[in-house]
Order: sequence, then C-alpha cells, then structure tokens
Amino acid sequence: MTELLSDTVALSRLQFALTAIFHMLWPVLTTGMAIYLVIIEGLWLKTRNLDYYRHARFWSKIYILNFGIGVASGLPMAFQFGLNWAPFSEAVGDFFGTILGFEGTMAFMLEASFLGIMMFGWERVPPIIHWLSTILVAFGANLSTFWILTANSWLQTPAGGTFINGKFVVQDYFQAIANPFMVNSFLHMFFATLETSLFVIGGISAWYILNQRHTEFFSRSLKVVLALAIAVAPLQIFIGHLSAEQVYHYQPAKLAAMEAQWETIPAGEPAGWSVLALPNDRAERNEWEIKIPGALSYLLELKPALDTPIKGLKEWQPANRPHMIGLIYYSFRIMVGIGLFLAGLMLVSAVQWLRGKLSPEAIGKQKWLMLAWVFAAPLGYIAVETGWIVRCVGRQPWIVYGELRTVESVSNLPAGEVLFSLVGLTSMYAVFFVAALYFGSRIIRKGPNLELPAPQTKPSLKIEPAQHERDRRPVEAQQ
Repeated sequence: MTELLSDTVALSRLQFALTAIFHMLWPVLTTGMAIYLVIIEGLWLKTRNLDYYRHARFWSKIYILNFGIGVASGLPMAFQFGLNWAPFSEAVGDFFGTILGFEGTMAFMLEASFLGIMMFGWERVPPIIHWLSTILVAFGANLSTFWILTANSWLQTPAGGTFINGKFVVQDYFQAIANPFMVNSFLHMFFATLETSLFVIGGISAWYILNQRHTEFFSRSLKVVLALAIAVAPLQIFIGHLSAEQVYHYQPAKLAAMEAQWETIPAGEPAGWSVLALPNDRAERNEWEIKIPGALSYLLELKPALDTPIKGLKEWQPANRPHMIGLIYYSFRIMVGIGLFLAGLMLVSAVQWLRGKLSPEAIGKQKWLMLAWVFAAPLGYIAVETGWIVRCVGRQPWIVYGELRTVESVSNLPAGEVLFSLVGLTSMYAVFFVAALYFGSRIIRKGPNLELPAPQTKPSLKIEPAQHERDRRPVEAQQ
C-alpha cells in the first residue's frame, strides 16, 4: 500500500480509471435514451396518442439528470490529459487533441445547443420542430460517441502517420480516423449504449408493473423497448464477436490475457476455450481451469483448428505484456455473460408477447419475467464497464499500442499531489452519485403525469401589412 501511495504512475492510472469508470455511467444512458426519445416522440406525432407524448416527457427527466452529471463528471477527464498525462498529450496531441476537439465543438455543442428546445420548447415551438430538436440532440450524443471511439481506437491500432523523435506526425488524417479498430469499436459501443438504455427503461417499466402502478402505460413502453431489443441484442453479440476477431489479429497479447493463455497453441491444432480459471501472474500459469476442447478455434475462425497460432503470454517479456490477467479474464467473461443473458431475456419476453402474455390485462401476472427485467436494468452498465476494462487494461503496457508506453506518458508530478486530486475527485464523485440516486429515485417514485395535456404552441406575433399600413395612415395625416 505504501508503494502505491508513492507511485505517481500507479496513482495517475488509478485516477484516470476512476474518472473514466464513473463518467461512463452517465453518457451510456443519454446516448441510448436519446434514440428512444426520438422514436417515442415520432410515435406520438404519427398516432397522436397522448400516452406517447407523456412517455417522452417522463423519460426526458431522467435523460436531463444523466446529461447534467455526465457533463460535470467528464470535465476532470479532459483536464487530466494536460495535468497528469502531459508527455502523452505532447506526443500525440496533433491527432488525439484534434479528435477530442471535434467531439467538443462538433458533437457536444450540437447536443447542448438543441437540448434547451427539447426540454423547454414543448409549448414554444411547433411539434415537428421539437421533434427535429430531439433528433439533433440524439445525433449529437452519438456523434460524440463516434469521436471518442475514434480517438480510443487509434490508441489501439495507430495509423495515418509515424512517430518521429517521440512525437506522432500525422500524414493522413482520414487514414488515422479510419484506423482498423474504428468501425467495429464505434458500432460495439453504439449498440452497447442503446441496449443498456433499453433495458434500463424496460427495468423501470417492469418495476411499475410489479407495483401495479400505471400498468397499461408502462406495458406500452416495455413493448417499445422489447421491439427494439429484438434487433439490438443479437446485433450487439455479432459486433462483439467481430471485435474479438480483430483483437486476435491486431493485439495477440490482449487475446492471450483475455483467455489466460500462457502457452502458445501452434497452427493446425485445436484451441480449447477456457470457461473458468484461476490465473497466477507470478507463476505464469493457471492454478485450475475448465476448458471446452476445440471451442476457441470455432469462435475465432469457425474451424476445428486455426490457420495461425494463438500466442501465449510467455511469448512476451513480462515488461511487454498485460498484467492483472485475472481482472482482464473475468471482465471479458462478465461482459459476454451479460450480453447472452440480455439476449435470452429478450427472446423469452418476445415469446410471451406472441402468446399474448404482455397485454395490459395479463402482464401483471408475469411476476418472474418482470423481476428479470428489473434485475437486468443495471447489467448493461456492468457490461460496458467490464468491456472498457478489457479494452484499456488489456492494452497495457502501451498507451499507444506498440508505440508509446504508459510509464513514458505520465507527468513528472509528486505522488502526493496526484493522491490529493484523487481523493478530491473521489469525494466529488461520491456526492454526484448520491445526488443522482436521490433525484433519480424521486423522479421514479413520483411517476409520470397522466393528466398532461397535449402541447399548445403559442402563435407567433405578426402584424399584417395591411393592418400596419392602416395604423400608420392617421399618423401620417396628422403630420
């Protein structure tokens, strides 16, 4: 413990992990829920069913709460690049800084600019203009995801330039943006935020149904969520599989850590998939392991034996490979397990819907199913966080994979100063979290306003030209 408190590199990594993990909780919901709000408001415009309008008003309250905390918790992350990671910022700022600038000026500003109309413009602008504002908020939120994932993907598979004297010189911005990891990384995160949001909305809806509050109202939102999840859950699993294949080709050391594979499996031999294991970093082996023979070969190449070898962790010197293998190994399995559980819950719910068990009259009797939805509400967050642990911890010891080490990228600060800021951020985030739980539970306990009338936009004040001229004639005559 004493060594940790005096290690600037470890404390800086811990601080960035804290800010990243906490901040991630909030935009995950806003980016996905914004799409849900676009859909639900579009259904209101199409059907003029006031339930959809009231859904939009109710869920937007939870949206704005997450947006506010997301902004406040994200600011320290931006400052850390200059304070705790100054050598990194200096080395890659020409590209990395530009991309983060795009995220702030292009995406965040778009979302923030139209957020006011989305929240307070119901009685002030025509419905179609309000819907357009909601669309632009959703577009801005997901454009932000695109730029953030572009920047992080570049750290995983740097492209579009070369390092000269320790500084990355951009030669082709488009090639750097379209680095090998970019497309799948963005799609994986896009569907992760959407799936998380859907199961949060579905879980809250199920809670109301279990408590026999507004059953008909929330059975409608649950069905909308389920209809979207039927497409999203399988797609997320498929994109996740493609992302794992990319790790296999571009980051073999990370794949070895994800599978706790210490020894190399030669080409032409079947590769077993490790279900559970107890990795021992110091001994460079697994204390025990449960494997499915040949399964990893089919998962990676759909073949009984791989064409290329799977390198074991021992192929790299300890200084050049990931550590904390147990954390990476189990984070990956938690993420995969949650994805499969959510897909299974979607499938069971779809079957019950086809059987007519989700009608307002019958849904209240589906107690186990509703409990499963309530249980599933926080699981998407856990899957996202564990996925990012695999992505970033598995990249170590590199901050820019294969090019720039993490230990070379930390500012030369006294450990005490980093510890002070770490304690301060932890305290601030604890206050944010308690406030979010308090206000979020308050919104949910209060529930939707089912008496809310349709918005009546105020007519614009116009002076007809003819009347204007008539009003001026007497004045002109007096003159």
